[in-house]
Amino acid sequence: MSEHLSRQFDAELDGIRASLTRMGGMVEEQVRSALTAFAEGDRDLIELVIARDAGVDEMEIAIDTACMHVIARRQPTAIDLRMVMSAGKVVTDLERIGDEAKKIARATRKILERGSHGPTQILEVRHTGELAATMLNRVLDAFVRLDIETAADIVRCDREIDQHFRAIVRQLITYMMEDPRTISTALDIVFIAKSVERIGDHCKNVAEDIVYIAKGRDVRHMGLDGLKREIAAE
Repeated sequence: MSEHLSRQFDAELDGIRASLTRMGGMVEEQVRSALTAFAEGDRDLIELVIARDAGVDEMEIAIDTACMHVIARRQPTAIDLRMVMSAGKVVTDLERIGDEAKKIARATRKILERGSHGPTQILEVRHTGELAATMLNRVLDAFVRLDIETAADIVRCDREIDQHFRAIVRQLITYMMEDPRTISTALDIVFIAKSVERIGDHCKNVAEDIVYIAKGRDVRHMGLDGLKREIAAE
């Protein structure tokens, strides 16, 4: 590849990374806004989160198209090919995180329409949601820097979010048994907690993509211990 074409190729890869970062910022804002709307019962913010989901969908299509063009025109190999292929997977995970934020907003709207803002587990869900939002911020930064150590820690954090989710569900089941009048609202909060748990899952997927790009090894289904061994291997 000539120096001129090489510079063009690098610019195209940088453009994909920059677009991913912008999309990630949009999605992180969606998640945090949805959690704030849930905690504070902010109806205007609920509608804003739902309306902004279309912008995330548009970004997904634009980045997917850019990735396809790079593969078709440049025929990248090795780490460059892994980066472009993984970018296409990352945008899918980001779009689905945006969908989960929209689900949180819609479930919150249902709770407010019912006239009750639910049991005390709201604060616990908000705390778990903040952990997931922080995971998203960290994994996007790790993707840009190909930081495999942070990627491994993201996988560990996903386990923590899973544990929080199970604890919230147990508490809500007890709450519903004690007061059947709260069943509808408590179920909506379970769905919100599940969306938070799914956000953690998508962050874990991105973390595994980071290791694949950097190491050339598919670490899906290895578990945390297997991922750590792969990172430590030469």
